[in-house]
Amino acid sequence: MLHTRITDLYGVEHPIVQGGLQAVGVAELTSAVANAGAMGFMTALSFDTPEGLREEIARCRDMTDKPFGVNITVLPALQPPDYPGYLRVVAEEGVEFVETAGRSPEPFMPVILDAGIKVTHKCTSIRHALKAQSLGVHAVSIDGFECAGHPGEDDITSLILVPLAADALDVPVIASGGFGDGRGLAAALALGADGVNMGTRFVATEEAPVHPAAKQALVDHGERDTALILRTLRNTARVLRNEVAEKVLEVEARPGPTDISELIPFVAGSAAREKVWGEGQVDAGILSAGQVMGLIHDVPTVAELVGRIVAEAEAVIGTRLAAMTG
Repeated sequence: MLHTRITDLYGVEHPIVQGGLQAVGVAELTSAVANAGAMGFMTALSFDTPEGLREEIARCRDMTDKPFGVNITVLPALQPPDYPGYLRVVAEEGVEFVETAGRSPEPFMPVILDAGIKVTHKCTSIRHALKAQSLGVHAVSIDGFECAGHPGEDDITSLILVPLAADALDVPVIASGGFGDGRGLAAALALGADGVNMGTRFVATEEAPVHPAAKQALVDHGERDTALILRTLRNTARVLRNEVAEKVLEVEARPGPTDISELIPFVAGSAAREKVWGEGQVDAGILSAGQVMGLIHDVPTVAELVGRIVAEAEAVIGTRLAAMTG
């Protein structure tokens, strides 16, 4: 069994974390990850109101007696969601851990710490990781450029970012971006991380509440089939290169400043939730996907995936690498 600071800190069996996945991080997937001995996260923004999150937390507790967490990602918005309300629900419901992302967790820290909740902050640079550590977070998840969603603007890959984070930080480091199998877990541990975060890989599992056609798209596409959109707005997002992504790139390629109003119809989250995830119309909206697609070859159960990753990592560490030192 792989024993790290993450397994000790969060009381889980395996150093594997399910990333925050809007519209996908709900009770079915989160409970399956928790039951498999890994860290499962519900995503607050999957629910329109804090009370919706409260109901889902209760539903998840009916599915697992293992600890699980809630992801709270602060995104730019003309009408911001009720973040204090989501945080209040998390505290009142006794959720064991929180993952913050997007902007600094500083406004949330007093409530989180007063409630005795452990917090991981996800960031894409060492400077932001150091700031998060100074605010009192218990761990940092560091996102390499390979990741799905928002990789930041520095374009630093996990191979460089993870050991830099391990050297710079005192708190445990979770490697995120490009991880999907046991070899990646073993490599992350060798680089100094205490675990790995996987988003795209967990979408391609049986329990993920996603249309089979969308899951199959992750299997069928490879590491070269992503696109970086919203670069002109310095809000870069890595997504599956589909028809909608190509239209966004066309708008951004025009001379002059990008008009965000032209992009909103293409990047609206409701289209992904309803058309892509719900109906399997892969070209109908933006689908976040990382370069790890090249390593996704099937759609197993969560338990099968976690067990396979742990067994492979143990084999790499205990057999292949050990043989090289003999």
